[in-house]
Amino acid sequence: MKNFLSTRTLFKANPTLGSAAIALATICAMGTAAAEEAQIIELTQVNCQFVESENGTNHGFESTMKSDCETIHQESGDERLAASKTIELKPGKYIFRVTNKNVEYPLGFYLRGDGLVGKARLPKVSGGGLDLGATKDYEITLKEGDYVYSCPLNSTLDYKLRVSAS
Repeated sequence: MKNFLSTRTLFKANPTLGSAAIALATICAMGTAAAEEAQIIELTQVNCQFVESENGTNHGFESTMKSDCETIHQESGDERLAASKTIELKPGKYIFRVTNKNVEYPLGFYLRGDGLVGKARLPKVSGGGLDLGATKDYEITLKEGDYVYSCPLNSTLDYKLRVSAS
């Protein structure tokens, strides 16, 4: 909108520029605003996992409570995490759009810096109330660094996310 405002000021100072100049400045400002919009990252939660994070595989786990997932992770968590997909992004604005596809109990989402230092210096976002079939958006501006994301209520693995300008 800065371009629009400065063009408006210029128009007041020089009315011969006409409304076409203001229209052009408005289009430019809209393009700038669009460039600053958040990119959407879609994630689907099923019992004990995020599908996209495990390379699109729904393992078909059965769970009626968090402790069921914890037992599943004890048996296969290390192997699945080693094979999981690390999301790689550039710094900027993001919306993590999370869907509870088939989990009977309410879920959430928690994205934070990896490790003690990462938790202290990197931004985080979290929230709950993600009922069966519901989708919620979690907006965050990510800085460079290593992150993890999970659902503590569904007890998913701590999946990896890396933000780098290169």
